[in-house]
Amino acid sequence: MGFPSPATARAELARHLARIPGRLEISPRTVGRWLTVEQIHPWRFHSWQHIQEPQAFLSRARPVLRLYECAAALLEQGTWVICADEKTSIQAREAEQAPRPAIPQHPVYQSPRYTRRGALHLMAALSVADGQVYGQCHTRKLFVDFRSFLETIVLPEAKTRGVQTIALVLDNGSTHASKQLPQWVKELEARSDGKLTMQLYWLPTNASWLDQIEIWFSLLQRKLLQPNHFTSLDELERAIQDFIAHYNQTAKPLKWSYTVEQLEHKLEPRLGAGAEPEGKHVA
Repeated sequence: MGFPSPATARAELARHLARIPGRLEISPRTVGRWLTVEQIHPWRFHSWQHIQEPQAFLSRARPVLRLYECAAALLEQGTWVICADEKTSIQAREAEQAPRPAIPQHPVYQSPRYTRRGALHLMAALSVADGQVYGQCHTRKLFVDFRSFLETIVLPEAKTRGVQTIALVLDNGSTHASKQLPQWVKELEARSDGKLTMQLYWLPTNASWLDQIEIWFSLLQRKLLQPNHFTSLDELERAIQDFIAHYNQTAKPLKWSYTVEQLEHKLEPRLGAGAEPEGKHVA
């Protein structure tokens, strides 16, 4: 049983206790005092996820966390570490009335009625060493669209930066976790005559919290896409590209604090005595 607020929790628990035979009627205020004394908050919750295969998880997470730690040094040595992913189904909703700006003692007001004007999928990459973001919008989310993003945005930027290796961190989404991507990487390296290589690092499944681009997506959602009022897909795309350009003017690397050692300590009780975790996962 869940409770939307402390007051609702106290009232519903009091009613439940009153239905128990032989119990005296107890007021919500009394229930509230009991909960306070015991420091119980049934109206709050935290979601969590159990790591089912710790060795497999660590074997994929370890090399990614090492890349995060050394991204700046690696860039100086010619290896560019980037996290790439797509933010899917960004809707353009044209509200009946444009949002009313905030005024003293009143928040922004958003009309609840809107007309759908379509949706876009944003392919994006975050440079771990300096925080720069690169993005391209598509109306589909297929491998060919992700490949187009790499070919037209990421590879030209790599050439501009003069790097020899791209270390590409990815999750297990169907757009890029396919047999087509490694094959395309081989073809890319063959075309470049060894002047540019690409290393693929896939994160563990269900580990979006280890993907730095997801943090930037949350910034995009909170600072641009809420409240949602875009009259067309063209307007939505321009707004996204303008946001990226504005963000990059003051971009900084994320203050990433989670280390390999912390993850190993977390998983140590479940790895088993003497169990040696697998090596890094690179395609």
